Amino acid sequence: MIEIGLQHQRLPMASSAKLTVYVVDDDAAVLGSLRFLLETDGFAVRTFRNGTALLNATSPPRPDCYVIDYKMPDINGIELAGRLRQSDMDTPLILITGYPDGHISARAAAAGIKDVILKPLLDESLAKCIRHAIQDRRGH
Repeated sequence: MIEIGLQHQRLPMASSAKLTVYVVDDDAAVLGSLRFLLETDGFAVRTFRNGTALLNATSPPRPDCYVIDYKMPDINGIELAGRLRQSDMDTPLILITGYPDGHISARAAAAGIKDVILKPLLDESLAKCIRHAIQDRRGH
């Protein structure tokens, strides 16, 4: 038997901690789909049926990113973002909407939201957007 010289390199270990995303949407089907999409992409996901549920959660640890629906019955996504910014200034916020209008991006930016994504286009663009937002916050 002939052995070919293989060099074994020790690669740096990647952190096993998953990035955590909190998703807020009043549509149960959308919540389930987003949970599946993001967990498949390696994120830890916690879902909330509305903004009030997120705000009333008992001291949850801060996520690495929030994904918030714009149109919800109790509080809209931009109002929720404003409330979150009062206690959490640097966690990225991504607004998703199925109701685009010409002024939503400006209102979102004023609330500290950099990214607005249309719901029909949430496939891999959402995961890329989340990773990019987290990297920007961390300065990478």
